Amino acid sequence: MRAVVQRVSSSSVTVDNHTVSSIGFGLVALVGFHRDDSSRDMEYIANKILQLRIFNDENNVMNRSLLEVEGELLVISQFTLYGDVRKGRRPSYSSSMPPEKASAFYDEFIELCKQKYRRVKSGIFQADMEIDMVNSGPVTILLDSNKLF
Repeated sequence: MRAVVQRVSSSSVTVDNHTVSSIGFGLVALVGFHRDDSSRDMEYIANKILQLRIFNDENNVMNRSLLEVEGELLVISQFTLYGDVRKGRRPSYSSSMPPEKASAFYDEFIELCKQKYRRVKSGIFQADMEIDMVNSGPVTILLDSNKLF
């Protein structure tokens, strides 16, 4: 499982000109699922997202987590995180989890995050979404449950 985590001052998801979700200060997590992912991968990524110390403390040092600053979390599915472009110019998605399985996995991931933290919102799986966000910092972190980066 992979995630691109961005610290934001605000973010929203729009589908068909309707805002379906929005947050203020917090994190946006774009998440993608590998075909071999399990609940262990989900648990690892959820804990990392919630506990990343990327918010400033009273000394202006990135030392606080989302839990500590009581920010919001917006989770958005993004299968392109497993796009492989090492050959040619068109990404291969053969490592991505098939959509039918990924949809249930995404829902389960959202529920896991909500069990661990109450301020969680989400996008719509497989929708053509427009994401607006104001990246704060900017701060962007890459996560991989296989610890490839």
